[in-house]
Amino acid sequence: MQTITLSQAAVAEFAPETTYLNTSSCGLLPRRAAEAVKALVDENAAGTRGGAGSFDAVDAARAAFARLAGVRPDRVATGGSVAVHVGLVAASLKPGTEVLAPEGEFSSVVSPFALRGDLRMRYVPLDGLADAVGPETGLVAFSAVQSADGRVADLGAIRSAAAAHGARTLLDASQSAGWFPLDAGAYDYTVTGGFKFLLCPRGASFLTMTEESQAALPPLHAGWVSAEDRWNSTYGPVERLASTARAFDEPPAFLAYHGAEHSLGLLAEIGADALYAHATGLADRFRGGLAELGHAPVPGTSAIVAVPGLGVRTAELANAGIMVSDRAGNLRASFHLYNSEADVDRVLDVLGG
Repeated sequence: MQTITLSQAAVAEFAPETTYLNTSSCGLLPRRAAEAVKALVDENAAGTRGGAGSFDAVDAARAAFARLAGVRPDRVATGGSVAVHVGLVAASLKPGTEVLAPEGEFSSVVSPFALRGDLRMRYVPLDGLADAVGPETGLVAFSAVQSADGRVADLGAIRSAAAAHGARTLLDASQSAGWFPLDAGAYDYTVTGGFKFLLCPRGASFLTMTEESQAALPPLHAGWVSAEDRWNSTYGPVERLASTARAFDEPPAFLAYHGAEHSLGLLAEIGADALYAHATGLADRFRGGLAELGHAPVPGTSAIVAVPGLGVRTAELANAGIMVSDRAGNLRASFHLYNSEADVDRVLDVLGG
């Protein structure tokens, strides 16, 4: 696959001082997002703002994520972590419900279900997930792209199997949203941490839900932020929660959302198709170079490349100024708009000795 040239203006939003191939752990902040966060820090330090931040920024980030996810903003709840979003879904299930998930799925996607103690967990290989859905399955919880090795799930087959058996679906898009197409409305729930490929400060995350699935969620962290009328709900019990997904908003980390608004705006300017072609093209170049060196990366078309058994070399690469990660014994490299062919060649040179 050929890589594409992104606009110089987009690339100029970043100033990495390393060969940064670790977006799967944490994305780099664009200049505009960093400046927005710094501005809010200065206002809070100087006492020139009436509150800790603006709900306008939260709602702008909500709307920007909704456009990226292909849903209306009223189907998006904002929060601070994937685990909290998943916990709401876990709390909605009846005792004895079967939850089906891939083997080796990221902890935040499965732990809220497994630790309840009264749900039936079943784990199967990722490539057999669709075939494993059965009449006893109440929920299928899985990531679009696996954190440990970058494998992409067969989304269409899993959705079809779940629909055929009346099972709900929960999709984690934390390793895919931004570079991989996301149709959030096709799932009962999606959860997305914003600090990876969405390039947001940590503390911004998004939960989407269909109108039907919203009715099943308990208001476990209800407060004035999630009220229909926020500013007239600050004392005493909330009389009426928002009628939309905002009923499940968490109190916002304003610094994160002041940055998220601008990070998501940049991604909208670039477009998912352009980023997909750029990131997967670089990943494909990396896989080819690894094969020439005698390594066998996990196959597939993904912005994330994993090489089994090579995770032990992450410290060596870090000493050379190359940031990757060691996940489940894999050397994991991930590519984004701030990466180039020179980055790929640099890591291959070091790995080749």
